[in-house]
Amino acid sequence: MEKIIVLVRAEDADDDWCARLRTGVADELLDSGLSGLSVNVRDAPVRDSLMTLTTLDPPVVAVVSLWTQQYYGEQVGTAIKLLAAEADSVHAYLVTESVPMPPPWTDPGRRTDGLANIALLRRPAGLSEATWRHRWHVDHTQVAIDTQATFGYTQNAVVRALTPDAPAIAGIVEELFPQSAVADVHAFFGAADDADLADRMRRMVASTEAFGASTNIDTVPTSRYVFRSPFTAPDRQ
Repeated sequence: MEKIIVLVRAEDADDDWCARLRTGVADELLDSGLSGLSVNVRDAPVRDSLMTLTTLDPPVVAVVSLWTQQYYGEQVGTAIKLLAAEADSVHAYLVTESVPMPPPWTDPGRRTDGLANIALLRRPAGLSEATWRHRWHVDHTQVAIDTQATFGYTQNAVVRALTPDAPAIAGIVEELFPQSAVADVHAFFGAADDADLADRMRRMVASTEAFGASTNIDTVPTSRYVFRSPFTAPDRQ
């Protein structure tokens, strides 16, 4: 089983566009027989998140995750064509998925509660891949969990880009936060007061600086919709 993440970029992505992506387009993607599908869209409930950072122009307005048996197979090619027809550009990446904090299970097609924040990471030129990965996965993971109000945390290390001219991205992080985190930085970090917030932010920045994730980063606020999972729910095992 392989996971592919497709970044969808567009200048004009209103709520009608977001709704079409998670309804008609999602139905077409499911019809191709994908083993798993989730669609994240930057829609009204999250669009004005305080934690938004953007370097790409046009910006990423949706992130679609596909699970399939072959990254080079017909299903992925079909998915890229369907999504490209809805956007200015799409970029697909083959990734390996680590899940330090599994997200909650939701009914297929229902919005996952909260803010699904997605971060696009670049590896600094001065860091070897091994050092970068160790600082991200081994050194940083627990810091991120301890300093933020995260209730779902997935790390996707990029293996290779699957589309021409894709921006160089080394990692894609998916994190779930309470809905209140959209407009309240205290809620985002789970801070009790200003002093606690300052301490949490200090620890978080020090950790992200060590692997270059405090600069040259995109963070995309989204609503998350899971339509099909390749995994078995814990209570069904």
